[in-house]
Amino acid sequence: MFTTLKNAFKIKEIRNKLLYTLGMLIVIRLGSQLPVPGVDRTYFARWFAAQSGDSFNFFDAFTGGSFLNMSVFALNITPYITSSIIMQLMTIAIPKLEEMQKEGEDGRKKIASITRYVTVGLALIESTAMAIGFGRSGLLEQFNALNVITVITALTAGSAVLMWIGERITENGVGNGISIVLIINIISRIPQDMAGLYEQFVKGKAIALAVLSAVIIIAIIAVMVVLVIVLNDGERRIPVQYAKKVQGRRMVGGNSTHIPLKINTAGVIPIIFASSLMEFPVIICSLLNVNATGVGAEILKGLSSSNWCRINTIKYSWGLVLYVVLVLFFAYFYTSITFNPTEVADNMKKSGGFIPGIRPGKPTSDYLSKILNYIIFIGACGLTIIGILPFVFNGLFNASVSFGGTSLIIIVSVILETIKQVESQMLVRNYKGFLND
Repeated sequence: MFTTLKNAFKIKEIRNKLLYTLGMLIVIRLGSQLPVPGVDRTYFARWFAAQSGDSFNFFDAFTGGSFLNMSVFALNITPYITSSIIMQLMTIAIPKLEEMQKEGEDGRKKIASITRYVTVGLALIESTAMAIGFGRSGLLEQFNALNVITVITALTAGSAVLMWIGERITENGVGNGISIVLIINIISRIPQDMAGLYEQFVKGKAIALAVLSAVIIIAIIAVMVVLVIVLNDGERRIPVQYAKKVQGRRMVGGNSTHIPLKINTAGVIPIIFASSLMEFPVIICSLLNVNATGVGAEILKGLSSSNWCRINTIKYSWGLVLYVVLVLFFAYFYTSITFNPTEVADNMKKSGGFIPGIRPGKPTSDYLSKILNYIIFIGACGLTIIGILPFVFNGLFNASVSFGGTSLIIIVSVILETIKQVESQMLVRNYKGFLND
């Protein structure tokens, strides 16, 4: 990785892209410290401390602490992520959007434009709810129309600016801009988390115990990173052979290729969906100050990950079992709407391609479905292990960090993808240089 970056900086074109990306990241971190006018910046810090669960920690990690500090980037790119998921699901449900997606580059531009409008709409709704709902409770220094409008405008504009920065990074920088914005937010919290682990397990302990604790922490993080890399890069290659055919006076075809089926077919989406679904009731009750009693209170405690794997509240670990079931379900669900074996089999048949030993058409579709079901299960199990490890350590040792599970998958995936893109750009430039010579 370091060799790739070193070689990339020797090439002016790629160096400019890397510096452009770095400059945008600096703007993002500066904006994350810029306060919204008329708000009490300590409000959410006090409010977080009063909450019994950790449902908002995931959201605050995605915003790089901007939400907790109530900066102009408090909403960050979460509205864009939500709108992208909505549009992806709507593309399947609405035939017109599905046709638009199949139109190629023009169709994708139209969908991207709609996604931007949905993002601004969601940011407007979220900022209005925060300004009015929390403004009455002390978020605003003075609860009046001017301050409410100022907060709504600042938060909505901040989210729109981050979306714009993400798109500019994609066009003029390196990597997927939205992913880069997300990863810098998550990474910005790592020093704080490491300092917390040091204070809790290393500082003030005997030298032998401190060294052992540090080694264990580093080993756990290293093992999780390796698991994520293996899960991210693992794939099953289905061989495909194309039959020879005559076009004019030439014989074409006869070449072979493969269909790469990634082990982690759904990426980090199952964990995000499962976490969001389980945290939604807890967050709503916290925002509305609803104090559940009886069965309702027991259900909310089980849904909160802060109660899982703890010896004194082991009965609430049923929520962890539900979490695993949801991850498995969403892994199959999301893959089913993003990969269609029947469509792949039909396209292969039209192109004269076939899987050796499998007849074209429905047998090929059934074969792909069978292989895909095995792969999804293996990938979902690996994803589940990575996802629940932070909950286990948090429950047993009270070691709460923001870069565990979901965040770690995002960090590793984005870094690997960005490095691959830099390598591909270097390769393309070398080809151009060879041809010009």
